[in-house]
Amino acid sequence: MKLHEVEKYTSSVNSAARVRRRAIEKIVGKELKHIGSYSIDLDETASRNIENPIGVQQIPLGVAGPLRVKGEVADGEYFIPLATTEGALVASVNRGCRAITASGGARARVLKSGITRAPCICVPDTEHAVKLVEWIHQNFEEVKKVFEGDDPFLKLVDVQHWIIGRNVFIRFIADAGDAMGMNMATSASDKVCNYIEQRFPWAKTIALSGNMCVDKKPSALNYILGRGKTVQAEAVLKKNYINEVLKTTPESMVEVVYRKLYIGTGQAAAYGFNAHVANIIAAIWLATGQDAAHIGESSMGIVTAEVLENGDLYVSLTLPSMICGTIGGGMWLPQYQEALYIMDCGGGFIKGAPPGTLAKKFAEITCSAALAGEVSLIGALAAGHLAKAHERLGRGKTARRTVEKL
Repeated sequence: MKLHEVEKYTSSVNSAARVRRRAIEKIVGKELKHIGSYSIDLDETASRNIENPIGVQQIPLGVAGPLRVKGEVADGEYFIPLATTEGALVASVNRGCRAITASGGARARVLKSGITRAPCICVPDTEHAVKLVEWIHQNFEEVKKVFEGDDPFLKLVDVQHWIIGRNVFIRFIADAGDAMGMNMATSASDKVCNYIEQRFPWAKTIALSGNMCVDKKPSALNYILGRGKTVQAEAVLKKNYINEVLKTTPESMVEVVYRKLYIGTGQAAAYGFNAHVANIIAAIWLATGQDAAHIGESSMGIVTAEVLENGDLYVSLTLPSMICGTIGGGMWLPQYQEALYIMDCGGGFIKGAPPGTLAKKFAEITCSAALAGEVSLIGALAAGHLAKAHERLGRGKTARRTVEKL
């Protein structure tokens, strides 16, 4: 019997998971008691979230905050759920939240929103390529009607194109409301490609995703043009608070930003001038059921820091390609909804508000939390406290004993 066939002989996905887990236990010679201990109903995940389930993998969950955020939607103090196994991370973000909140809070805005899918279409030659892209742009409303279909939440915002040899890359940009929207954009792009092939028999869709989306890969395209949510958070940290709590100075923090974030990152040719945005994005994504494969492109953050005339420190974080939502995917599972409720972003959408309002709130809070993480680490580096913090919080003595017991 193949692993995916077990459900044919059991009464539920839950019982199939037990059978599969027992089989794996016999094969590897080890009891999987922790993987087999969970509270969610695997029947609810069938054909939507997981195949061949054997249980659940658990990650320690901490909370940081409160963090004061003032955005277009967010307006209050919020707690931040962080799922991680990295010691000192939650404490670091918590310290950044304290610094920002004590200084008056963060201000955040979603600058633009649009998920993308970019099919690759092969045509006979350059003349046909130009004809195709001209038709698409001249008949945008017709393409928009096909793309959106009868989906009330999906809106085609723009179409971009690139011609490379006989290849035409059409990049559809869509607003997907409170959903992350990748599946919605994929299905809609497929409809348009079929429509194009029917109208232009010489146009053949080679790949529904031609990698110009650019999905689940850090890229210059998304870094410059943006994808998902382009969001920015900023704060003014009081000089006396930096001195008393972060144990450093605004000038020293600016020095770290310049030499580490700009010179160091520039020499490495990395996407994103930041200290560790991926740490915070990853922890929030794993806590709230976002697609973990989007952590890379969502973390391409740019930090700025300036000492103001009064001696206070202005800091900001821009995330050009945050791929997130509050509904769909794995976010509907109960443990992730609970984490979203911790952020005051549970429920999928805000009743009576325009579609996308809750997802925008989530993005504003998340970007502000990532800024808190940047503030804390930059402050620790400026004060020379990084190694000591990890020695105290990230290098416990129990781990080796635990492994030895297994």
